[in-house]
Amino acid sequence: MKSSYELALERLNKTSPTVKLSAAQKKQLAELDSKYTAKIAEREIAVKGEMAQATAAGDLEKVEMLRQQLSRDRNKIQAEREDKKETVRQAATK
Repeated sequence: MKSSYELALERLNKTSPTVKLSAAQKKQLAELDSKYTAKIAEREIAVKGEMAQATAAGDLEKVEMLRQQLSRDRNKIQAEREDKKETVRQAATK
């Protein structure tokens, strides 16, 4: 007799089967992660430097604006990374 967990996994695999990725595709995904993690870090360093200058100048409005900008930039870069990773994954199903 199967557990409810096993039954749920079977139903999940029927509706959206897992995609088998080749070694090359796994490498592409890892490279995308590395590239976009570096982009995020680069952007954080640049904006945090500007935030430090604004804080030293006492411009709290600019600090908040930069904080929001960093959040938007991070979300944009992450979305771009996920789009590219999905493209790689879709190539596995073709």
